[in-house]
Amino acid sequence: MEERLESSGLLFEPRAVEMVLKRCFKVPHLAMRFFDWVKLRDEFSHTTETYNTMLYIAGEAKEFAFVEKLVEEMEASSCQKNLKTWTILISHYGRAKLIGKALLVFEKMRHSGFKPDFAVYSEILRALCVARNADVAMEFYKEMVLKEMNPSLGLYKTLLNCIAITGDADAVHLIADDMVRFLQIPENTVYGLVLKSFCISGKITEALEMIRIIKNRGLSFGPEQYGTLVKGLCRAGRVEDALEILDIMKRRNLTDGDIYGMIVNGYLQKKDVSRALDLFQNMKENGHVPSRSTYTALIQTLLQSKEYEKGRELFDEMLERGVEPDSVAFMAIVAGHVSHDNVSEAWRMFKVMEEKGIKPTHKFYSVFINELCKKARNNEIIKVLNEMRASKVVIGNKVFQRVICHLEKKGEMETLEKVRKLQEADKLSFQDAEELHTLSKGEHFTESSFSQPHLRLTGSDSAAASSPAYSEDDVKEVSKILMSSSDWSLIQEALEKLSMKFTPSSVLAVLHDCKIHGHTALNFFNWVGKQEGYSHTTETYNMAIKIAGCGKSFRHMRSLFYEMKRNRILITPHTWTIMIMVYGRTGLTEVALKVFNEMESSGYQPTRSTYKYLIVSLCGRKGRKVDRAVKLFHEMVKRDYVPDKELIETYVSCLCATDRLLDATRCVEYLGKVGFTTELRYALYVRALCRNGKLEEAQKLMNEIGADREKLNTYVYGSIVHGLLRKGQFKEALDKVEEMKRVGINPTVHVYTSLINHFFKEKQIEKAVEILDKMQMEGCEPTVVTYSAVIRGYMNAKKVDQAQAVFTKMRDKGPFPDFRTYSIFIDCLCKAGRSEAALKLMSEMFDRGIAPSSVNFRTVFFGLNREGKRGLAQTVLQQKKALVRRRQFVT
Repeated sequence: MEERLESSGLLFEPRAVEMVLKRCFKVPHLAMRFFDWVKLRDEFSHTTETYNTMLYIAGEAKEFAFVEKLVEEMEASSCQKNLKTWTILISHYGRAKLIGKALLVFEKMRHSGFKPDFAVYSEILRALCVARNADVAMEFYKEMVLKEMNPSLGLYKTLLNCIAITGDADAVHLIADDMVRFLQIPENTVYGLVLKSFCISGKITEALEMIRIIKNRGLSFGPEQYGTLVKGLCRAGRVEDALEILDIMKRRNLTDGDIYGMIVNGYLQKKDVSRALDLFQNMKENGHVPSRSTYTALIQTLLQSKEYEKGRELFDEMLERGVEPDSVAFMAIVAGHVSHDNVSEAWRMFKVMEEKGIKPTHKFYSVFINELCKKARNNEIIKVLNEMRASKVVIGNKVFQRVICHLEKKGEMETLEKVRKLQEADKLSFQDAEELHTLSKGEHFTESSFSQPHLRLTGSDSAAASSPAYSEDDVKEVSKILMSSSDWSLIQEALEKLSMKFTPSSVLAVLHDCKIHGHTALNFFNWVGKQEGYSHTTETYNMAIKIAGCGKSFRHMRSLFYEMKRNRILITPHTWTIMIMVYGRTGLTEVALKVFNEMESSGYQPTRSTYKYLIVSLCGRKGRKVDRAVKLFHEMVKRDYVPDKELIETYVSCLCATDRLLDATRCVEYLGKVGFTTELRYALYVRALCRNGKLEEAQKLMNEIGADREKLNTYVYGSIVHGLLRKGQFKEALDKVEEMKRVGINPTVHVYTSLINHFFKEKQIEKAVEILDKMQMEGCEPTVVTYSAVIRGYMNAKKVDQAQAVFTKMRDKGPFPDFRTYSIFIDCLCKAGRSEAALKLMSEMFDRGIAPSSVNFRTVFFGLNREGKRGLAQTVLQQKKALVRRRQFVT
């Protein structure tokens, strides 16, 4: 395409380029490539208009890294931003729920001398409301009013819902009064909206106060407002109060079936079935026809509470009254018939359902089979399985496992064989469906694909057998959808439009890609688990448990674990290990130990990994329990689990830090018995001693080794040099380096990094840079730790530009900055009075998949406050709240 553009002989002018970009709106990646290509032409320079068009396209495509690149290019090329530029940036950041960035751009816009208009304020206000940032939203709203900018009715409703959640009645009344004054809406309508907002938010006290205000003002209170209040009261469990409202409505002839249905459901939620039935009967006596949802809720409750005859009578009544049941009602009655050994009636209901054109769902079939298993009706189970196949419903592994488990317990080997054959047939039909799906997507096959049918992918010899059972493109598409927004309703809408068939392996890949977006990932896990033909596996549950734990949603993590039990998903030692690991990593070692004990008491044997993660967490600074760690290490050894290098490093370092050198020595001796070389085990010990300031003990240990000392020097002298430098013994450290050079051992990256760190601390900047250049010339590549030391050194010397250059080099060419590098740079920037740059860096962290810590947020918050930037400091708190919401699963 570039060659054709080059040879076209066209003269590219800004206006023409702008028009071309607009034509490429639906193919943003082509627009980006064209934009980058045309700017390289000698006779062309981008204008504010072309940048604005490209910013809009990139923002719509959620390509925010490219958006930031464009902004940087504008600044570098001195291309002036106009009001439209700022509006585009704020609009797209706001819609993508990147609140911190939107507010940051807003502040920059004002500092640049531009006055935000109505569109900008509306976008930011809407984004803040959706993100539930009520306080900040209210401040922006007040600014709008002062500037005589009146929000639309839709935006007012969004603002009301947001503020109502906080229970701030004064703020809600202020908004209501403004709606009446500015939008010229009748007071009755406005206060109806306020009432609805309070009820939706569960703020019943405030809702009742609103009714008192409505009455005092002599405003009408109609069926719609009564319905809103009744629904809110029932949701809050205040059914008696809802009944009082019903009596008032009766006196005013305002009742209908919907109001009764709400209260019936309220009683059912409280498990008060008798009063629900009484009200249901009263409803019919007053001439109201119950809705389908009311009938269904009652039928389900009666059948579950063993009131079989009542439930059956109610279902028959439902049909007689002409209220059409849905699949949920049929599912309840079929399950009820089977549980009472009336299988023939269950099949009759199944046929009635089909005659009415209601297609049984996968869940319907699953419930049917589950009830048949309870009653050991094996022939009927086979019949349902055949029905599923005839209806082209993929049965799935979960259903088959339930049936197979039941038949194995009963010893029904003949029937079991039939089920296994059905399972194989179901797998083949599922593969065929996958192949048809692939063909429908336009995959091309060679002639040999059809001429060699015996080369199917069924064995380990197949070339493709090891490839994942999903399309990488499909996984990327789903991951992109999940990361495109923080509004689950929008994400769900996009997912519903996909045609892909989810498999456990594809779901696992998606969860892995989106693990940092914990809230969205767990919503996706719940959603996909309800899709027809799909069932979660142990592996997908384990990943979901890990995501919930890493986001500190511990209650949801346990909920998923119990869900596994309920759904009879195989719980493995790895499942327990994940929970132990996440509790331990957050310093909740007491809880981790409790889970470990629970694991053993439940009959599960801890694995090597279980011991490793538990001991590592017990040795950490947060929640340290050394005695318990030592006990568990001995227990691990008795079980013949050999610890790995990572565990030994952590364990021995902890023992050295707490002066338990006898235990450390015993550990090193044990390592020799299980195959660790002398060099490795003593190197780990010496390093641990040096890191914990025990240089004398390390040197004494080296003297005791004897003949192996020369070999060991190769491994440990870097640690000794580091220890000497930490003690301030610079001359001895250099002597050690020279000593090793004389015997042909060149300095390692560890030694060079220690020297660079030392020279920066001593303010010998040129010497530190000289060491950095020297190590690169000798072919010793700096690591992330090395560059982090350089960044800190430059920042401490107030050489911010040099530090930024090193960081940019890392970001562009590697080694890529890790969490520690970002934290060091953020801390140094704030100390240097550059907290706004640190704020931007924190946003970049998350974009690169690194979650900022509470310490990072606190550092930037205090830095901005010190610099008098209190507005920006508040955005830091909002960003932190937003991050918690993105990572945690909140029901």
